[in-house]
Order: sequence, then structure tokens, then C-alpha cells
Amino acid sequence: YYALEDALPVMLVNPHEARNRPGRKTDVSDAAWLADLAAHGLVRGSFVPPPPIRALRDLTRARSALARERGRLVQKIEKVLESAGIKLSSAPSDITAVSGR
Repeated sequence: YYALEDALPVMLVNPHEARNRPGRKTDVSDAAWLADLAAHGLVRGSFVPPPPIRALRDLTRARSALARERGRLVQKIEKVLESAGIKLSSAPSDITAVSGR
């Protein structure tokens, strides 16, 4: 959708809404059938946020993914240290902080 929105007038439709409409739904005729439904106003476009909001959402998702990955890596470090016989989790509150190092 994002690649085509600048070049063509495109509409993003919720598949649940299109699925509830009677008619044929084969892979070959899907595009023509959906275009016909849209031309007659039988399906409505979904909300697509403006580009600044999309950029903020992408940034938020990336930050969340990095935070999850950091947590996984801290747990992995703790597991490797414990398997080597070094138990740091009881002394410092965070093994990646200065006191843990």
C-alpha cells in the first residue's frame, strides 16, 4: 500500500469486511471483484495514519523490539555466567550495570 499510495489512488480495505460480501472470491478475480465493490461504494477504506504518525509508530516498534532483545541478552549473559559457576544475580541488582561488571 505504502509503495503505491503516491503513484495511484489506492484504498486499503479490511479483509473481514470484504469477506462478508456475497460473491465469488477466487484468486483470479479478486482484484476485479474488489474494485467493482469499491466503485459501487460497498466497501469502505480502512484508516491509514498520515506519514508522521507512521514514522512515530515504526520508531516505537523498533524501540520496543530493541528493549526486548536487550532483556533477552541480559538473561543469556546471566545464564552463561551461572553455568560457569559465577552467580552474580544475588549481589548486584543489574548485571550489566557498573557494579555487575
